[in-house]
Order: sequence, then structure tokens, then C-alpha cells
Amino acid sequence: MNFIIPEIKPEQSVELLKELHILTRDGKLNQDTRRKLKQVYHLFNFIEPLLNEVLAQQENLSLADHGAGKSYLGFIIYDLFFKSRRAGHIFGIETREELVSKSRELAERLGFDRMSFLNISVEESIHSSALPDKIDVVTALHACNTATDDAIKFALNKGARFIVLAPCCQAEVAALLRKNKNQSFSRTPLSEIWRHPIHTREFGSVITNVLRCLLLESHGYKVTVTELVGWEHSMKNELIIASYTGEPRKNARERLEHILHELNLEELRNRFAY
Repeated sequence: MNFIIPEIKPEQSVELLKELHILTRDGKLNQDTRRKLKQVYHLFNFIEPLLNEVLAQQENLSLADHGAGKSYLGFIIYDLFFKSRRAGHIFGIETREELVSKSRELAERLGFDRMSFLNISVEESIHSSALPDKIDVVTALHACNTATDDAIKFALNKGARFIVLAPCCQAEVAALLRKNKNQSFSRTPLSEIWRHPIHTREFGSVITNVLRCLLLESHGYKVTVTELVGWEHSMKNELIIASYTGEPRKNARERLEHILHELNLEELRNRFAY
């Protein structure tokens, strides 16, 4: 199997890949699923050293995957990392009950006994007794719109050591830029940046992630922003990796507030207030 499909790692569970519909029932990999597999593997390459760093300093490890969906990422991480180790637990957090039920059934069938799937909201997950008080690593792969912000809020509440985010569909800021466009024209020449609709969408996406990075830095995280995969595979390509240092960037909060004011986005202040 691995000689026919070189993308499949030697230790990978073929049964899992079939269940996730990455492989067809007869063991084939089509172009669409090959792209998805490449994205998940590439993200795993970023996450694996973080997991190793946690285990180098403590005996156990916890990872929470927000907006887990079908839990592609969680299952792949468990299969490639947790399965061969006795330590560690993965929590998949998802609001769609049918996806949670399917993930639970699959984990049980594969013997992935250190995986839990919770059908709860972000707010509930912060206070849920089903989750430990501290989570070491928090991930969110293509969590749409404000779901990425929810994952950040969860991570901060859980004292996460590492946060790995691949944001998607950042529509909130773009909507506010459109809403306040006329007022912004008379307020700042910077409004020319988002005068045209396509620029509004793209600029809104960039600003959303800039604000997220500043928020994380204000809470003592060192932030790295890079590409998830090549643009030919996904247009939602930005990857944010935050590592806790305990040393907040001194002017991060001030710069965040200044951007909100300068771009006429004060309505977002509460979202970035924590």
C-alpha cells in the first residue's frame, strides 16, 4: 500500500484513512483527498515538535481541537503521535451532534481510547468538567469566522502552552468595514484600502489576524505567522502559531486599540478585551 501511495506514512492506519474518506474503499487516493491529506500532514509537521516539547518537560499531554468537524486533524495526530505513546489525550470540541457521534464511534472501533469528543459550545467547554483545568495545546483548523476567536478565548482560559490556528472566512471585520465605509471616508485616508469590495474582503481578513496576533502577544505569547500549504492547495493559507513565554509584548494592547480606532472598528473592542 505504501509503495503504491507514497503519501501514506508507514505507521499510518489505512483503516482510519478509509473511514475519513481520504482513501477510497479500494485504497486509492484521488486529487481532492490528496490535497486534504497534504494540508493535515503539513500542519502535523508544525504541531509535532510542540507536542515533543511539552512531553520533554512533563509526563502527560493534552490537546484540544476546536471546531473539530469530522476530526480529521485529531485522528491524524493521534494516529501519528499519540498512538505510539502511553501519555496524552485529545479532546475534539464540536457543536454538531451528528459529527461528534460519528467521531466517538470511529475512535472506539479503532481503539483510540485516549480521544474524547464533546458536543458543547466554546463557552461550555471553558467551564466543562469533561475537560481538565489546563490544556497544553489548542488547535483550530479552518474554524470559520469568529470560531477562531472562540478557540483563542478557550486557550487563554486553559493556560495553553501552544496555540495553532489556521483561520478561515474572517467575515466579521469586513462586514464592519462595509457598514462604516461612508463614515470612514471622512475620517481617514486609510479607508481607500478597503474602498473596493474585493479589497474590503481581503483587507478585513488580514486585519482580523493582525488583531488576533496582537491579542496573543498581549497575553505573553510569541507569535509566528507562516503559510500552511502552497496557494495552489488552499486560499485559506495563513497559519498562526503562538508559544507561551510569560512575557507580554509591552505595546501590543496599545497597538490593538489604536488599530481599532484608526480603522473605525471600535465595535470590536469587547471581542478583543480579554
